[in-house]
Amino acid sequence: MKYIDEFRDGEKAQQIAQLIHQQVKEGQSYRLMEFCGGHTHAIFRYGLVDLLPDEVELIHGPGCPVCVLPIARLDMAIELARNPEVILCTYGDMLRVPASGGTSLLKVRADGGDVRMLYSPLDALDIARDNPDRQVVFFAIGFETTTPPTALLLRQADQLGLTNLSIFCNHVLTPAAMHGILKDGGPLNLDGFIGPAHVSTVIGSQAYQAFPEEYKKPVVIAGFEPLDVLQAILLLVRQLNEGRAEVENEFTRAVTQEGNLKARKLTNEVFTLRDSFEWRGLGSLPQSALCLRPELAHLDAEQRFTFTSGQSRENKACECPSVLRGLKKPHECKLFGNPCSPENPLGSCMVSSEGACAAYYSYGRYRTQEPLLAKG
Repeated sequence: MKYIDEFRDGEKAQQIAQLIHQQVKEGQSYRLMEFCGGHTHAIFRYGLVDLLPDEVELIHGPGCPVCVLPIARLDMAIELARNPEVILCTYGDMLRVPASGGTSLLKVRADGGDVRMLYSPLDALDIARDNPDRQVVFFAIGFETTTPPTALLLRQADQLGLTNLSIFCNHVLTPAAMHGILKDGGPLNLDGFIGPAHVSTVIGSQAYQAFPEEYKKPVVIAGFEPLDVLQAILLLVRQLNEGRAEVENEFTRAVTQEGNLKARKLTNEVFTLRDSFEWRGLGSLPQSALCLRPELAHLDAEQRFTFTSGQSRENKACECPSVLRGLKKPHECKLFGNPCSPENPLGSCMVSSEGACAAYYSYGRYRTQEPLLAKG
C-alpha cells in the first residue's frame, strides 16, 4: 500500500539506524520527546528503541488527549451522564477512563445512564432530533485534530436551531503543552522534539517556530511509520551536532507550513481561547484549551447545566501524571501490569490507544525481547 509498506521496510530501517549510530557523538546525550501517542505506539510496536544507540533517549510526552484530561473534568462528565434528562455522547476511549472512586462512564451506563459511543460528532445531531424531550451532550475531547469536527457539529446545530444539543468542551492545544514542558527550563533537560503528525496536518509546521526561537530546541515533524520516526531522529541528531535549532518537516506528504486553512478558519469561528486549563500531570496552563465563543454560549453544556463542586480523587498510587510529564517510564509505576492492565485500567495512560502505558503493555516492552525490525 502506497505510503505505508515503503515506510515499514526493515532493511531501510536498519540503514537509517546505522546512520544514527555513525552520527551520534560519544559522551553526548540526545534526549528527544515524542509529542504524540501515535509515535509512542509506533516506537514500541516496531522495536525502534532497540535500533538506537544508547546516547539517544526517547521520552514520552503528554501526547494522548484522553490521558491529559484531568479527573475533575471527567467527574463533571460523569455527573452529566447520571442526569436522567441527559444523553451523553462521546468517543469510545473515554468510556473506560477511571474517574473519582474508580467509576467510569461505562459503569454509569451499566447502572442505567444513557451513555452512547459515537464515531463522528455529527451523529449527535440525529440523536438530538430523535430525542426532542432529552438533552443531548457531546463530551468533546482531543487536540487540534478532533477540534474541527466538533466545530462543524456546533455550526450545524446552531443553523438547525437545536435547543436540546450542547457540548462539554475539552479541546486542548499541543503547542501550549510543549511550552508547559519547557517552562522555567523544565526538569527534563530536553534536547529536541519529534513533532506530532495528525495535529501538524491541521496547524502546520509554522506553529512550532517559537520552540527553536525561544528555547533553542529543534522540532522535526514526523509521520507515524517506523521509517518516519527514525528519519526524524536522524534529522534531530544532525541539528544538535551542528548546533542548529530549526523546525523541519519530515512528514511532507501530509503536512504543509500553513496547515489546513479551512479547518483552522472553522475552528477560529466557533472557538476562542480559555484563560487557563488544567492538564493531568502538567497543572494549569495558560491559553492551552478552547471554549465556545460568546455568541454560541447557548450550545455550551457548562452554561446550560449546574455542576456540584465535589472533591475529585486521583488514584494516589497511579504514576500517570509523572508519565505524562516524561519524568517516569510506565514500568516504573508499581501498579503497571498487575493490577493495572488494558483489561483492568487503573489510570488513563493504560486505557487509551495512544497512552504510553498501553504501548508498553501491548508490545511487551517491559520484558526483554529482540527488536521487531532487526530481523529485516
